[in-house]
Amino acid sequence: MGLNDVVSAERVHIGFFGMRNAGKSSLVNAVTGQSLSVVSDVKGTTTDPVKKAMELLPIGPVVILDTPGIDDEGDLGKLRVEKAMQMLSSTNIAVLVVDANQGMSQEDLFLENQFKERKIPYIVAFNKADLIDKENDLNENQLYVSAKTDKGVKELKELLGKISKSISSPKLLVKDLLNKGDIVVLVTPIDEAAPKGRIILPQQMVLRDILDAHAIAIVCQDDELDQTLKSLAKAPRMVITDSQVFGKVSKVTPSNVPLTSFSILMARYKGDLKELIHGFSVLKSLKDGDKVLISEGCTHHRQCNDIGTVKMPKWIESFSLAKPEYSFTSGGEFPQDLSPYRVIVHCGGCMINEAEMKHRIERAQKQGVPIVNYGIAIAGMNGILKRSLELFPDISAMLN
Repeated sequence: MGLNDVVSAERVHIGFFGMRNAGKSSLVNAVTGQSLSVVSDVKGTTTDPVKKAMELLPIGPVVILDTPGIDDEGDLGKLRVEKAMQMLSSTNIAVLVVDANQGMSQEDLFLENQFKERKIPYIVAFNKADLIDKENDLNENQLYVSAKTDKGVKELKELLGKISKSISSPKLLVKDLLNKGDIVVLVTPIDEAAPKGRIILPQQMVLRDILDAHAIAIVCQDDELDQTLKSLAKAPRMVITDSQVFGKVSKVTPSNVPLTSFSILMARYKGDLKELIHGFSVLKSLKDGDKVLISEGCTHHRQCNDIGTVKMPKWIESFSLAKPEYSFTSGGEFPQDLSPYRVIVHCGGCMINEAEMKHRIERAQKQGVPIVNYGIAIAGMNGILKRSLELFPDISAMLN
C-alpha cells in the first residue's frame, strides 16, 4: 500500500451475494472493469470470498467483495456459505445478484431478509437480462443488468454511488475537539512491537485529523513526555497516548491537561464508546477459570511481549486477582457463539471497518456478553478511566 492510499478499513465495502451461477463474478468484473474474479459456467467457481481494494467511480475508494454461492452443497460447500455470510459483517452496501431467467429463489429471499435485519442498504441486480424476453416492473432498488453486454452496469454503479453518499456521515475522531492553533501532544512509544520505519494506523489517522483542524501536533516517546511538556510555552489542549503506557503518561501529564488514548478515540470513531465502558466493570469481578476472549482485528506477527497474548492477560490478572482462561482471535476470526465467555476484550479495531466493529459489539450485546476495548480496559485498570474520558462529558458522566 502506498503512503497516500486509503486504508481498506476506511473504504466503502460493497459485497456481491447470490446463488451459484447467477453471474456474481462476471458482474463484479463488469462493474470494476477488471478481471478480479475467475468466471466459468460451472457452478461454484468462486470457492472463497475475493476481496479487492480499488477506486470505483463515482464512489471513490472501495473494497469489492465477491462471495461464494449461498446455495453451495456438501461439507465443503457449507463452509463456503459460512464464509459468504461472514462477509455480511463488513458489508456497507450489498448487491444481490439474481439470475433474471430464474427469478428470486428461497436463498435469495433469505439473503434479502438478512440485509434488512442487519440494516444493510442493498440493490437487487437481475443479471443475464440479455437472455430474457420481457422485463417486468421493478422496485427502485432493483434493476436489470447483463454482465455480458454491459446493460445496466452504468446504472448499477450510479445507484451504488447514490447509496454511498446517503450512508456516509462524518465520523468523529479528534478534529471536533480542537480549535485552530491548539497544541496536541502525541505519545507514541517505539518498542519491539512498533513497525519499522513508520507509526501505526491509529496514530497516523489522529495526526492527520489534527492537521486537518489546523492544530499543532507534537510527537514524542513516553520517556520524553516530561521534557516535552516543560518545553512548551503554553499547556497543550490535550495529550493522546498509546494505551500501553497510560499509567506512566498519566503521572507525568498535569491534572489540568486532558488525557486520552488512541484506542479510546478509535472506539468513539467506529465503535460504541458507551457500551464498551459498560464492559469494563466485569474485569474486576473475574474469577478463576472464567473464560476471556481477547480479540484483535488485525493479523500480525506475535512479538515476545505482545500486548494481546502477553501484556493484557498479565494486567487483567493483576487487576482482578484471578486466573481466567484465555482464547485469542485475530483478523476476520470472531466466534459466532460468544456465550462461553465472561467478557470480551477487543483491540481498537483500526484494521476492520466500522460495520464489522459495530457488528461484533451488537453480537456481544445480543448474546449478553460484555465487551470492552483495550484503551478503556487499560485506563480503567490504571484507575484513570474517568480522566481518560473527560474530553467527552456526556460519556464521563456515566461514571459518576
